[in-house]
Amino acid sequence: MLKFAKGRFKRGATDAAREKLKQELFTFKKTVEHGFPHRPSAVAFDPVLKLLAIGTRSGLIKIYGQPGVEFSARHSVESQIIRLFFLPNEGRLISLLDDNSLHLWEVNIKDGKSVLEEVKDFSLEGRLKKISVCCLPSTQEHLFLGTEGGNIYLLDVKTFQLLDHIIYQDVVMQNVPDDYKANPGAVEAIAEHPTDSNKLLIGYNRGLIVLWDNKSCNAEQTYVAPQVPPQLESLAWHRSGDQFMSAHADGSYCIWNSADASKPAQNATIPYGPFPCKAISKIQWLTTKSEAFIAFSGGMPRASYGDRHCVTVMQGKTHVVFDFTSRVVDFFTIGDTDRECEFDDPHTLVVLAEEELVLMDLQSEGWPTFRMPYLSSLHSSAITCSAVQTNVPDQLWDKIVAAGDAQMAANHTSREWPIDGGNVLSETPASKDLLLTGHEDGSVRFWDVSTPALRLLYKLETKAYFSTHDDSEVVAAADAGEEDWPPFRKVGTFDPYSDDPRLGVQKIVLCPWSGTLVLAGTAGQVALMDMSTEEAEVDLEVTTVNIVNDRDGFVWKGHDSLTPRSTTVKVPAGFQAKHLVQCTPPASVTALANHTENQLLAIGTSHGFSIFDYLQKKVILTKCTLNPNDLSATGESSMSRRKSLKKSLRESIRRLRKRGSRSTPSKKEAKPRVEAVPTTDLDAPEKGEEAAAPVQRLVEARQPDGDMASMVRCLVFAETFLREGATAGLSLWAGTNSGCIFVYSVTMPETDKREEDEVVAELGKEVQLKHRAPVVALSVMDASSVPLPDPMDVKNERAEAPNMNGAHTVVIASEEQFKVFTLPRLKEKTKYKLTAKEGVRVRKVGFTAYRSRSDEKVVEQHLSLITNVGDFLVFSVPQLRRQVQHSCMRKEDINGITSTIFTRDGEAFFLLSPSELQRCTLSARVAVEPLCMLELPEGARPAPPPPPEEPEVTTEAEGEGEKTEEDNPASEEDTEEPAATEEPAAPEKEESEHEAEGVLADIQKTLENTSILDSTADESKEEVGDITLDEIKDYIASKESPAEDSADKPAAEE
Repeated sequence: MLKFAKGRFKRGATDAAREKLKQELFTFKKTVEHGFPHRPSAVAFDPVLKLLAIGTRSGLIKIYGQPGVEFSARHSVESQIIRLFFLPNEGRLISLLDDNSLHLWEVNIKDGKSVLEEVKDFSLEGRLKKISVCCLPSTQEHLFLGTEGGNIYLLDVKTFQLLDHIIYQDVVMQNVPDDYKANPGAVEAIAEHPTDSNKLLIGYNRGLIVLWDNKSCNAEQTYVAPQVPPQLESLAWHRSGDQFMSAHADGSYCIWNSADASKPAQNATIPYGPFPCKAISKIQWLTTKSEAFIAFSGGMPRASYGDRHCVTVMQGKTHVVFDFTSRVVDFFTIGDTDRECEFDDPHTLVVLAEEELVLMDLQSEGWPTFRMPYLSSLHSSAITCSAVQTNVPDQLWDKIVAAGDAQMAANHTSREWPIDGGNVLSETPASKDLLLTGHEDGSVRFWDVSTPALRLLYKLETKAYFSTHDDSEVVAAADAGEEDWPPFRKVGTFDPYSDDPRLGVQKIVLCPWSGTLVLAGTAGQVALMDMSTEEAEVDLEVTTVNIVNDRDGFVWKGHDSLTPRSTTVKVPAGFQAKHLVQCTPPASVTALANHTENQLLAIGTSHGFSIFDYLQKKVILTKCTLNPNDLSATGESSMSRRKSLKKSLRESIRRLRKRGSRSTPSKKEAKPRVEAVPTTDLDAPEKGEEAAAPVQRLVEARQPDGDMASMVRCLVFAETFLREGATAGLSLWAGTNSGCIFVYSVTMPETDKREEDEVVAELGKEVQLKHRAPVVALSVMDASSVPLPDPMDVKNERAEAPNMNGAHTVVIASEEQFKVFTLPRLKEKTKYKLTAKEGVRVRKVGFTAYRSRSDEKVVEQHLSLITNVGDFLVFSVPQLRRQVQHSCMRKEDINGITSTIFTRDGEAFFLLSPSELQRCTLSARVAVEPLCMLELPEGARPAPPPPPEEPEVTTEAEGEGEKTEEDNPASEEDTEEPAATEEPAAPEKEESEHEAEGVLADIQKTLENTSILDSTADESKEEVGDITLDEIKDYIASKESPAEDSADKPAAEE
């Protein structure tokens, strides 16, 4: 017994130490959202603090300054943000939501950094009080709220309450002609006079415009004219205040003299008439020392260009129509002038579209666009795959940056980014991290993810190496050309239309030391590329790999392969293709592995895998994984509803029969037989082991013909032991969708004969998982239980050489379980049945090294994964003990789950939306998140209004003071109901309960101490008996003074 107690005490101390170490190793935190906000709906700019705010349809607000400065917050309700208004130089923001509520936000300092917080909110209720337009005057004291009912309310910004002053529509209509008095419609536009802040230009939906003097509450001018189009959209003042513009729903705009209300100064102008045009939704009139700018959105001819999303900018004879691929949400201009300056002098045009943000330089010739340091459109073309390369060597990094700079210099301005507010507190990153995203159009984009600001470094195009079926259409369109009017100019990078879906990139493998990049595509094409610093003309060599050549009667029913260009391809500096491998059948590549040191490439598809020697440009091995039951042969699951329904019913009936019979499964199980090759069933139950423990779910074996069982899921090169007594040698491990694992021994020729002698690959082992669950990942561990490092990392001293002085192990992660086996015998060491125990499946796996937060020498190897329900789990290797579990996303978020990738340092990336990449960390040591500060000048924010004075209450004595609080429960609202007078007594009751609980705790503590020191403890407990809270309450009540009781009685009687 004593031995057991000692062991239990020792284990408890060990568990406590382990829990403390876990806190040093693991955490979970969503650090930063890279990319462009999903579904933006509003934008605002602070010209003093140089901050940009974007609001979304889901109620999210994001504020950006210089690269690395980012604040975000979300409304408590998920409602669309209609408008945003900065209070300039105050670090405050007002948001208007679709539910007619207004919210005040402040950037405040917490825990040494700035955060965005909501401080006040206000709602207008009523159908006629639906806010249609807002205007923040230059005084920033109140916000004008125009409503659909026609009235204008004033919101005090300090108190965030409505003022008593209301601009009623009836008062405004007093001097209006009778034709417009009937119903002018909702307030459509409010514009403050540029030189007199007391005057407003009010525009109503049906075309009526009124110049209102808010100080004298009088309508100075009423602008109506029969030749003016009826429906108003927008108003814009000239800087002088002598003229203004009105934009209308028929695509026209008018110029008015503010002193002459009888008719417009110029007739209505339809820039893209005379045919019917779409509405001009917003217009701006900006002055310069030369000619003024006129900028407006919309106004395109309905019949010919009604589907275009445009912003037009005109200055003198210069006329450009900026054409966007997605709908324009809003636009504004940036200038360095204030209200007292004579001219507006805009230097930047900012356009927020639904899928991207674009800035145009209005000071440089040709009005080029700015290069985005953040807020880049990740989904310019749909993302099909991604990969992360951490700690990239400086040599390769500099080449990528130089190639990208040369690539983008021609299309972008050299001016500095104009949105540069705030200060970055985080230190310069120690390592250079690279994110590579493959896209549907065949492009690969290289992103800098070393900092919170995601920056595009370089873009690689692969479609130049192929002749696609759209080439002829592109040439025909180029020959025909577009008309010179309107003068369109395509801007922005968002382009969801792919020339050919077969170009889509499915797998990316980059060797940072050799500069070798391997890209695999949808049509079975694999391109090997090298980094070059000079432009070159490439003659592409092509090698065809027939994976199913040994299968008679196989017919491919999918798409054709891409046709490589037969002519020389001129490519710029950067990654240039040197060789192309085309798999046959041209199914999508599902797995890829590159052994750079030996220049071997492993390619896996839904039909099998192959090893290619790209030094000798020879195919070493092809292995077809198809079986006779795989009849679709298209790389996709069967579309037969009838067949799948019959199959599911049959399986359900079998499952019910098994549950009803509860028969014990046979100990002998059939094993697949492979000639001349040892085949092992890794999941075969050991002697005396039951098929499924009572606490586990019964996971039935999958049918071999289900959902492309032949698909290769993972390929791994490893230098390990495959035979007893033999030295370590190179091997290839391939895992399939049916739970089958092929292990090939790869024999390399001598170094001096590498180019002449052939590489030989022989099948060493073939193993089959019992449940036939897809093999998601596998890794070979050295004698120290550390995953085998890349030989190039060891060669360049970025990783320690593997421990080859002991037995190696292999970790196999399927969708349902993890197992660790010793090599070369493949004897089971540990296992963890995830699906049987918890009912979830594995979707993505990463092998991660977690370092202690306080001691970098403490490193543990773990298996990180995400399940089909969106949970992150971490298991120790090789013990397979669960360390932490965190819920990260909803199980319905399939795109996010399937797009997850892990880094070696404990970070993870996944798609939060089509345009956003969520970055999170599972490591307590590694975290890349925005640490920034917004410093406001002293006195920038107005002092908060003083709180209302409370009436002073005089207390004569302690008893009388208690009586005053109890006898006057509600001084402001006197009610006749008896229940209202009894409610204030509730706090006293709550205090008595706490007091009683405290007394009871003291008594119990005393008894416990007595039981330790006094031998008569048991007798004392028997005499005292059980003490309840009610008895203690009665005791406390009996001790209260009679004076208080007498004082309470008259109050109760009254």
